[in-house]
Amino acid sequence: MEKIKIGISGDEGSFSEQAAVEYCRKNQITEYELVYLISVEKVLNSLENKKIDLGIFPIENSNGGVVIESIYAMSRYIFKIKDIFEIPVIHCLLTKKGVSKDDIKSIASHDQALKQCKMYLKKQWSKADLKETEDTAKAARDLSEGKLGNETAILAPESCATLFGLMIMEKGVQDLKFNFTSFLAVEK
Repeated sequence: MEKIKIGISGDEGSFSEQAAVEYCRKNQITEYELVYLISVEKVLNSLENKKIDLGIFPIENSNGGVVIESIYAMSRYIFKIKDIFEIPVIHCLLTKKGVSKDDIKSIASHDQALKQCKMYLKKQWSKADLKETEDTAKAARDLSEGKLGNETAILAPESCATLFGLMIMEKGVQDLKFNFTSFLAVEK
């Protein structure tokens, strides 16, 4: 049997990767290859151009609302929705190893992660600059590769700490402890 190519709107370690793995588990798909496309636009473009068989991306979060990036990208493509499903989303505050709370001057992550942690950020990090990135996991990768300064913390999945050699400063920082994101699985 040939592997299904699944394009996801995230980097390795992202919530989109978690969603794709959960989708495959739920549908008993064992032969698959994940293609890390970072953005929803790239997922739908790759689907349109038959570079992937299935696309998975977020559309709405229980706290952060509609994923604006997805809405704009969906308006430009024709596709079939195969499934709508949700996964729990737990955000961690990640830093480079050896960085203390006093060292942090900015916090970077995807717009949705910043929305989902809005009250936490306001209460705990009111003086930190907030920076939007294209993906939570890509922000973690960028921090680990030195593309973001050591004074930057990242909101990302826990898996990114191990994957990119980062430290978990705090776990479960989303405003709602029961935080879920709905994802679409789409095909041509």
